[in-house]
Amino acid sequence: MKRVLLLALAAAGALSLAACSRSASVAPGGNPALVHHSDDAKGQNVFPETRPATGKRVFIFDPKDTAWAAYDENGHRVKTGRASGGNSWCEDIGRACKTAVGKFTVYAKKGEECQSSRYPLETNGGAPMPHCMHFYKGYAIHGAYHVPDYNASHGCIRVTPSAAQWLNNDFMRVGTTVIVEPYGHSF
Repeated sequence: MKRVLLLALAAAGALSLAACSRSASVAPGGNPALVHHSDDAKGQNVFPETRPATGKRVFIFDPKDTAWAAYDENGHRVKTGRASGGNSWCEDIGRACKTAVGKFTVYAKKGEECQSSRYPLETNGGAPMPHCMHFYKGYAIHGAYHVPDYNASHGCIRVTPSAAQWLNNDFMRVGTTVIVEPYGHSF
């Protein structure tokens, strides 16, 4: 009965689905990649305009400020935007689900068709994760229709659909460095 209700709600467009979380919603018509947010500039006051050059492209996510930045090989900030990482507790799986913190490398990318192989739990996956870029043990940066100003996912880093498309098509490569900063404030 529960599965039938979920399928009926999904067909009606009323069920909120997003990769790595149960609290995001799909755009009208079911295509999260078609929804644009006007806040892709978030993070401009969080991240410096330059950082030490590494010879590699670098994506940085700050879960404290729910923002991301992209830096080119020479350490110049190219773009910033809104992001939402893993929640401190996910009731449906009964454990913490924060995004892994540290320095990683993008190891796989998929296009608009990318979807979760695990969430929602009720359907053994299928939540949309358009333009996903995997960087650590299944964790990914991907587009989502709902990118709140708090960390709400099961561990993935959600960015707006337009940001995910830009990151995937024009910026991120397999081998791009991904840095996830700590959740807590340092004093």
